[in-house]
Amino acid sequence: MRRHFRLATALLALAASCASFGTSAQTYPAKPLRWVVGYPAGGGTDFLARTTGAQLSQQLGQPVVVDNRPGAGAIIASEYVARAPGDGYTVLSADNGVLVYNSALYKKLNYEPQKDFALLGMMGRSPLVITAAPNTPFTDARALIAALQREPGKYSIATAGVGSPHHLALELFQREAKVSLLHVPYKGGAPALQDLMGGQIPLMMLDLPSGVSAVKAGKVVPLLAMSAERIPQLPNVPTARELGFTNVEAYTWQGLAVPAGTPREVQERLSTELQKTMRDPGVRQKLYDAGWEARPTNAPDMMAYVNAERQKWHALIKSRNISLD
Repeated sequence: MRRHFRLATALLALAASCASFGTSAQTYPAKPLRWVVGYPAGGGTDFLARTTGAQLSQQLGQPVVVDNRPGAGAIIASEYVARAPGDGYTVLSADNGVLVYNSALYKKLNYEPQKDFALLGMMGRSPLVITAAPNTPFTDARALIAALQREPGKYSIATAGVGSPHHLALELFQREAKVSLLHVPYKGGAPALQDLMGGQIPLMMLDLPSGVSAVKAGKVVPLLAMSAERIPQLPNVPTARELGFTNVEAYTWQGLAVPAGTPREVQERLSTELQKTMRDPGVRQKLYDAGWEARPTNAPDMMAYVNAERQKWHALIKSRNISLD
């Protein structure tokens, strides 16, 4: 009798738990969402999160509050979200560094990209572009390539820092084009862009969201896109592929992730709403104007993309002996 009583009690508890979960899944979200961004307010990643979050808030019927936690290449933000409750109320802007580069650049991380996060889908991407200061003799991509091949190591090029998408795009370009430049890593893209516009450095590997206004104003000269196809915002700028470097393709990109323990039903709801957001004409136009390309993608497709990126960039990082330890 005791055994039957204990079994019945356990079944009742399980049924209550399932009923409770079903109710919570149906009423989700019941409070505001915290959107963690691993970079300062005002940058390209922050803009993407706030633009996407505003539309997502309308669709979900709850506020989406952006929480900027900059530092250490978004590692601080990533660790925070990896340890957050998996209840669907904490999401993370997950980029190349968070999901791909960091696990190859650091011998030890306090989070595991493949275990600690569940991916919801892509948001946007932007190709990297080699740009020149207006006071340089470079006016087109072919002249640039010819100069780099003629005088290896002569020209300096700025990036947003060691291990950034900009730096790794530069390493890929140098390997495939068989050229050599003097890498000058800055602490972020903003100071590098200032020096480029001021003529203190001749070249920069630039992401369009960081420099779209400078490009439009003619303060920097875009020369060569690291994309598969020409950038719609820069239709006159050729790609590296057009010049014969078929393996040169590099973007800065952003996706959305939640802690791995988040219920499947909540993940699917957020993924569906995210894809709807990224297809919204108003959102897409705002991103386009800011240099982004909206990329509505479901979770499995994002996982496949991240896995392909991990194989590609981990091999490059190892071959070029790049480390942040």
